[in-house]
Amino acid sequence: MSRIALSGFFCRLAIAWLVATGVAVAAPAVPQWSLLPQPVKASPVGSGAVEIADGAVVSVHGADRQEVQAVAERFVQRVADTNGMHLRVATADAAHAAITFDVNPNADVVDDAGYRITVDHGGIVVTARTPRGAFYGSVTLWQLLTPPGWTRGAPVQVADGVIDDHPRFAWRALLLDSGRHFQSVADIKKLIDWMSLNKLNVLLWHITEDQGWRLEIPKYPELTKVGACRKAVGLDSELTGSPDQPYCGFYTQTEAREIVRYAAERFVDVVPEIDLPGHSQAAIAAYPWLGVTGKRPAVWTDWGVSPWLIKPDEKTLQFVDDVLDEVMQLFPSRYISIGGDEADKQQWNASPEVRAQMHKLGLANMDQLQGWFMNQVAAHLVEHGRTPVGWDDVLVAGAKLPASQVVMSWHGDDNERVALAALRQGHDVVMTPQESLYFDHYQSDLPDEWPGPPPAPTLRQAYDTVVIPDGASADEARRVIGVQAGLWAEQMPTFAHDQHAVFPRIAALSELGWSPATARDWNDFLQRMPAELARYRALGIDYADSAFAPAFHVTAADHGAFRIELSNQVSFGTIRYTTDGSLPTSQSDAYAKPLTLSANTTLRAATFAANGFELAAPRTQVLDENTLLGRDGSALATCSRQPATRLDGSRPPQGPRPIYSVDIGNACWLWPKAPLDGITHVAMTVERMTWRFGDEAKDAVVRRKASAAGEFEIHADSCTGPLLASLPLDNAVQARGQVRLDGKVAMPVGAGVRDLCVFATGDPRDGQWALARMVFSK
Repeated sequence: MSRIALSGFFCRLAIAWLVATGVAVAAPAVPQWSLLPQPVKASPVGSGAVEIADGAVVSVHGADRQEVQAVAERFVQRVADTNGMHLRVATADAAHAAITFDVNPNADVVDDAGYRITVDHGGIVVTARTPRGAFYGSVTLWQLLTPPGWTRGAPVQVADGVIDDHPRFAWRALLLDSGRHFQSVADIKKLIDWMSLNKLNVLLWHITEDQGWRLEIPKYPELTKVGACRKAVGLDSELTGSPDQPYCGFYTQTEAREIVRYAAERFVDVVPEIDLPGHSQAAIAAYPWLGVTGKRPAVWTDWGVSPWLIKPDEKTLQFVDDVLDEVMQLFPSRYISIGGDEADKQQWNASPEVRAQMHKLGLANMDQLQGWFMNQVAAHLVEHGRTPVGWDDVLVAGAKLPASQVVMSWHGDDNERVALAALRQGHDVVMTPQESLYFDHYQSDLPDEWPGPPPAPTLRQAYDTVVIPDGASADEARRVIGVQAGLWAEQMPTFAHDQHAVFPRIAALSELGWSPATARDWNDFLQRMPAELARYRALGIDYADSAFAPAFHVTAADHGAFRIELSNQVSFGTIRYTTDGSLPTSQSDAYAKPLTLSANTTLRAATFAANGFELAAPRTQVLDENTLLGRDGSALATCSRQPATRLDGSRPPQGPRPIYSVDIGNACWLWPKAPLDGITHVAMTVERMTWRFGDEAKDAVVRRKASAAGEFEIHADSCTGPLLASLPLDNAVQARGQVRLDGKVAMPVGAGVRDLCVFATGDPRDGQWALARMVFSK
């Protein structure tokens, strides 16, 4: 046989071997890596690739074989579930595996959570010092196998190169509030799974609240017997099925251990939060002696800040120690959160007993008394080898926190002043500013945006979060140990809402916590988002597309036509549209400049990535004679000029649940430059909502009623200007759900275009009115 023939023989033999092991010769085109969070160092070589196909062998080498084998098996399952490609984990050493996980305590990688991925003609090797590092390597490898535009079940080419990676911060967290609304164990497990795939490693689990005590403590059974249930007020009655059926839920100790075990397998640390001394009304409802007044309150049904604080005395401290002893048995985490936020001290100030204790301790004020109390609690944790964690509120008031406490800084305003103060007092700090990392807040001003409080932390604002406060020294900066997003659940009754709020903003959080500052770039992040959104979709995550969704700006054009401008929040992707009512596709017309369309047109628009992936679902704008004469409530400004809260309305018999933009406590809206020529009639759609807004009550705006039931009034020019219409509420106050109001409009002289003020009379604490839509007609 000639040398050339022999060479060809061995070439064919090599190809056969590569196919058998799942490694094949690369195609000429080298695929691009699309990884999130961005690794510390990603070095593709520029040519060559390894192809991973169905049946590829995955092998495990080195230390901690059993734990790393479990990492490999979960990786294989993840690839099968999302990509549809079925890999095979070898039960023993495989000499010619396509993918190898190699754990060596002496490996040349940075950090126990670090890893190296090497892709070359020999296959793919993930090297780590620990199983944790191997897990994070497996997440990146999964992303390499789900590149932009992957086809389910098809072989995937992975470009040759080396990835060296490790986390920037040790604390990369998501807070989950199970006190206000309860999540099932199965849903919490899903969230832990998805967190871990974004390389987050801390679930701060908020399990005690004014609205519900959620953890079984056998020594104090009333905590869950009484404290885990509240009256089903407002929309809670839809969750329970009846206003007479209370809203209940708690986690048994067995369930808590299962969540901890499940999280540990995914290298997520569950840090429990027992909030003290505030957010404790449910505990006082269970054991009234914990409170200051001696009275038994109901488990709170409002949202906001309750005045029911536990009493800062020795008997209460014994209760807290007992609870924390059981918590420490359930949660092996080094960290335990003791809260310390939003402690409204009106009951303490009113109590002669508490004031006497404050003076006896030589303290100047109640903030210092809270500091004393929290120091006692923290000392008990430290004595048992744990590190206390808490909020920055006492620092805001100028008092000091326990020296050993890790501070979660949520007061991000004023250039992170509070976080800087905590660092200068020697605390380790976790950055969790409400302005950019409170994911329960809504994330756009789109008409179909989901409920939530203001302000709106957009995807960009989350990505641009200040992690190191301005003015911090190098030593102080080193005490910033991480970042954390908050998922407070007052307005988040379902797991679908949780998903919408967290994703895709979790991608920004992931990169904040993991990637070095020098590797972070907003425009590059956007380029990597289509592949990440495709992964979310493959995982079954119901993420928000708000950042990419098309928004319509409609104005009048000549001859009764309309001028429409299209845009999206991040100015990314191609907006494509149709004008015949059909759904846009990646082949539909691309928006390039403002459109001029005639009346009786249905305009639909959606946003697509360069590869045709749909970044945002279609939105619709109907153009007819009412388009410029009507406004949704969400398109109106509040009379206070403050951002509105978005609230769920009652679920109708058919169709989607309405969502309203409301300035809580002030049922008043502004419509600037309303077109009023020839207007004779107005129709309004409104709903009266149960008042459950707690501390918002003190700022409620009460307007004089002309009748017992009140009315909606429309005024020109200002809220005290000429009255254009008054729509009585006699038939609406007892209705459930939306009600239509109709009325005549008395046009003032020189109508034309006028600023409008629209408000409901009466006291909003008797029922908060929401405005869905108002439409004028001629």
